[in-house]
Amino acid sequence: MTGPEHYREAERLTEQASTWANADTGWKAHLSSEERIAYRMADLAEAQVHATLALAAATALNDHSADEGGMPLADYDEWAKSASHWKRGSAK
Repeated sequence: MTGPEHYREAERLTEQASTWANADTGWKAHLSSEERIAYRMADLAEAQVHATLALAAATALNDHSADEGGMPLADYDEWAKSASHWKRGSAK
């Protein structure tokens, strides 16, 4: 999994975690409050791991000047697509 993929997965899991808070309909409705909290905490913990890995990758590849030892332009563009609001419309 690449850094940008870790970033997107952390975002997805964070959004998914919020669905456990108000799960009064559908298949989640039969779960107890304790079970919903446990699922929510698990999603948030996994999101934190992915966010940390994304941060590590971004830190390691913090220079988009490939000719000076930084990250290749294609990788820089992937980061911009996944982490920048101004390019999100074209990224997904």
